[in-house]
Amino acid sequence: MSEGLAVYQQWRNAVQSKSSAPAWNATLSSTTFVDYSDFVLLIGVPSQVQANQINSRHLPLLEQELRHIVGEQGSIKVKIDDGFDTVVSTEVAPAVEREVSVAPVAPAPKGQSLDPRMTFSSFVTGTSNRMAKAAAESAAERPGRDYNPLFIYGKSGLGKTHLLHAIGNYVQHHWPEKQVLYVTTETFLNDFIRSVREQSQLSLHERYRSVDVLLIDDIQFMIPRGEGFHENVFHTFNTLHGAGKQIVLTSDQSPRDMDRLQDRLRSRLLQGLIVEVGQPDLETRIAILQTKAEREGVEIPNDVIEYIANRVRDSIRELEGSITMLRAHSQLLEEKIDLEFAKRHLGGLGRDQMVLKPSHIIDAVAERFGFSATEIRGPRRVRPLTHARHVAMYLVRELLPQSSYPVIAKEFGDRNHTSVISAVDKIRGEMKTDRELAQHIVDLTNDITNGMY
Repeated sequence: MSEGLAVYQQWRNAVQSKSSAPAWNATLSSTTFVDYSDFVLLIGVPSQVQANQINSRHLPLLEQELRHIVGEQGSIKVKIDDGFDTVVSTEVAPAVEREVSVAPVAPAPKGQSLDPRMTFSSFVTGTSNRMAKAAAESAAERPGRDYNPLFIYGKSGLGKTHLLHAIGNYVQHHWPEKQVLYVTTETFLNDFIRSVREQSQLSLHERYRSVDVLLIDDIQFMIPRGEGFHENVFHTFNTLHGAGKQIVLTSDQSPRDMDRLQDRLRSRLLQGLIVEVGQPDLETRIAILQTKAEREGVEIPNDVIEYIANRVRDSIRELEGSITMLRAHSQLLEEKIDLEFAKRHLGGLGRDQMVLKPSHIIDAVAERFGFSATEIRGPRRVRPLTHARHVAMYLVRELLPQSSYPVIAKEFGDRNHTSVISAVDKIRGEMKTDRELAQHIVDLTNDITNGMY
């Protein structure tokens, strides 16, 4: 071992022992040995943000530990290592992204993209959802043969959409030749209206009736629609069912309670299996939080887990969002997560059991940047407004992690979902070097989660 590498390893061990866990995990653990000469230790870091943080916050400690080893002449220099490929990152990719490789489907009709993070292995099972998950797994393993149609209902935020995506991901992974189509009822309705306006019913039939697995989310919005729409839905379901194709639907209520649903459509739905996703019990909520923390690569003490689980009782989205917020605050502020930290940054958690919605986030961003919510959602493109819009998209994605990019795109004037991906990546990258922007994000997150909006 060279003298320089030996100095580096001794110095690294000393720094780790003297640093706080958040500072080490977020910044200092990412260093690599580059060179050592004339008492100058040159270390590599993977990005400008780590270099900025080391130079502005940690350099005195780092040089002090080096001088304990090599003498008073010791100093630290930092360089961006462009070839760095072994970063120890707190931004851990969700386990399901490594477990599932979604094969391309061709030629498949285009619907909303399936979220590869939403798989059966990432779905936390408890007494409230065990039946729904088992039915969904059966539908995925034997499409069109066991439970068809499968109807999953329950309140918002309890995992219905997760199960739809899990079915689609499972089928695409195991049968790449099968065509899977996931859409929201709103998309289904828009396609129907477009086909009527353009007199292209044939293309609508080809789009929906040629698939092997049809997944439709939130069909409660189908209720007030006209007779023609219900007629089309009925014949679509009839065609798919008769051909042994799988249909899976979700709603916030049972078809038995949809008074304005066409009778023969209701009858078709009642021929299949209807399962409810209930509110998770305390043990399930704790398991959800622990699983989310593990996937995000963040250590959450048990008392913090119990604090969150006891405050949020009826929304898995809010449970998971709380872990995302704690991770973000801990990394940006380089503070350790403990109960006081959680209370400070999650003060509004579960208040009046209000479910956080994209509109709350958009309102907060609009006020912070001096625009109206309509402008944030609108098409106008001037630099300050576009920046605010990108921040809003980023926060919706971060604070509502189960919202897919296409769903977020619809919240912002029915944009293309690729523009949301670009905006989220842009803000995430800028936060690494722009401390003022990072502080804006922290402040906005605090305001939103403390129930100000």
